[in-house]
Amino acid sequence: MKLIFEKSVKARDGYSLPKDLFDEVNTKDCIPEYAVSDSKKVLSEVSEVDVIRHFTKLSKFNYGVDDGLYPLGSCTMKYNPKVTEKLASLDNFIYAHPLAPEETVQGCLELMYDLNKLLCEVTGVDQYTMAPAAGAHGELTGVLIMRQHFVDHDDKRHKLLVPDSAHGTNPASATMGGFKMIELKSNERGTVDIRRLEELMDEDTAGLMLNDPNTVGLYDEGMQDIESIVHGKGGLLYYDGANLNASFEIVRPGDAGFDIVHLNLHKTFSTPHGGGGPGSGIIGVKEFLIPYLPTPIVAFDGEKYYFSDVGEKSIGRVRAFWGNFLVLIKSYAWILSMGPDGLRNVSETSVINANYVLAKLKKYYRPAYDRYCGHECVLTGRDYKKYGIKTLDIAKRLMDYGFHPPTIYFPHFEPYAEETIMVEPPESESKEVIDEFIDAMIKISNEAKTNPDLLTGAPHNTRIRRVDDVLAVKRPILNYGDELKLKDELKYKDEDINF
Repeated sequence: MKLIFEKSVKARDGYSLPKDLFDEVNTKDCIPEYAVSDSKKVLSEVSEVDVIRHFTKLSKFNYGVDDGLYPLGSCTMKYNPKVTEKLASLDNFIYAHPLAPEETVQGCLELMYDLNKLLCEVTGVDQYTMAPAAGAHGELTGVLIMRQHFVDHDDKRHKLLVPDSAHGTNPASATMGGFKMIELKSNERGTVDIRRLEELMDEDTAGLMLNDPNTVGLYDEGMQDIESIVHGKGGLLYYDGANLNASFEIVRPGDAGFDIVHLNLHKTFSTPHGGGGPGSGIIGVKEFLIPYLPTPIVAFDGEKYYFSDVGEKSIGRVRAFWGNFLVLIKSYAWILSMGPDGLRNVSETSVINANYVLAKLKKYYRPAYDRYCGHECVLTGRDYKKYGIKTLDIAKRLMDYGFHPPTIYFPHFEPYAEETIMVEPPESESKEVIDEFIDAMIKISNEAKTNPDLLTGAPHNTRIRRVDDVLAVKRPILNYGDELKLKDELKYKDEDINF
């Protein structure tokens, strides 16, 4: 497909303007000097029809949750209700300026204040900061709160425990927060090794970052022991809420002993994820950690809502203004629309969906852990190595059946999770759609045994076929010229890069 610049035709216009009736006005007098240029800009000369058709075609190349199942394990790629998008686009929200006087944005402040109360009730903590802009940003904020707590108590703890089943960015967040990251190996059941935790948790260790369910989709059966060990040594428990979709109204992290709770509103609370963002990785804490939250937070004096300075112990600002405010609106609307019973149904349905996939596919793809899972299940493709097939080949072949591939090669710790296929079918997916996915996976299993070339050459039906995984990120194929150049440089066959 040609670029919009390649469709340019000299002197073709996409619009026409009436004759300028203000001859006495010099345009340059109305525009700041830095915005004026004497050189002519090279723009595409195309009609409105050209533009509309070009970008409509481009939009059809994408795949998202509005197209079909997006079974990315550890990511909770659920459908986003359109009514929340509509509410977030109301004029009083989108035109609210972050520097506007507080008395002119009372509705916005009230919404943030109420959302905080709702989330505290859902998760069992006492106060949230809405500032963090995304998941890893929220993790860093939580870790900085931990560090500030110990600095305030003149406690020079410098280590932080992170399980090998943790969410992918936890190790980096711990390190960026100033701690030495210590990996905590899982036991043979895929959860925290209690004996190893007892050995590692000492007076130099700030605490433990933990997903529950973890990134293998398993609930930690020893949560009471974990809480006792960490708190018994004066440490803090940090909850990574990437997998909260399995716990709504079933268990509250705060009740389980977590001191800091991180939520991804762009995952669990049904706001657009990934390229449809932006994100919101908010952080909630128990009462004794409120003084260390980022400043400011929204408060209410009985008459008006206002931004309140957290105090001198605060870690300071982590982001300008209100955070990603429109994301907060969508989450607020979604929570109110679901109610307590609806939220519980979210988790129950997501857990049932994942266990249904596990039960149907474990005959064809051996489970990493053959036990009941939470909201996602982890299968393995390593048994197909004897046919010359990698898990990557299975994922690529799934694209030919019209599905986005699941997460593969993560989690990567061995020996229990080698060549993994992590599937998360969220609550928004029907049994019919999940059955179609299961049928495709079974067909691929049979193809791997009888016609492995179908997999090693996959995908066959997509606009761009398989390319070098590393180079594709650094050298994207944008037009036909790039295609020919890559073929020449890398000696690709014609079928390797196909338009």
